[in-house]
Amino acid sequence: MAPRIHNFAEWARHVLHGIESELARSPDDRLAALLAELGGYVPPARLAAGHLGFAVPLELSSRHGELRLMTTITSFATAVDVTVSELRLEAFLPADAATAAALARTV
Repeated sequence: MAPRIHNFAEWARHVLHGIESELARSPDDRLAALLAELGGYVPPARLAAGHLGFAVPLELSSRHGELRLMTTITSFATAVDVTVSELRLEAFLPADAATAAALARTV
């Protein structure tokens, strides 16, 4: 999928930063090994002017045109059930009107 992501280096660094944050909260050898492996696949990112770091859109080429998506991740931090406490839901939402229109046409 990497060739279809226009801002691959920036997006990948954003994803790696999320893994780094998780490791800081909860150290895990397997996750650290995954981070090290994934880091080897990611080119250096040239950050654009106005880069916020925490809000990096996924700029994706698709058969429906160019899409700009924002992601949200929901976790259940206070769940009593251990299975639910580890569950995370990620949703990709349109980051602009053109992407919203393209996605609406596919439904």
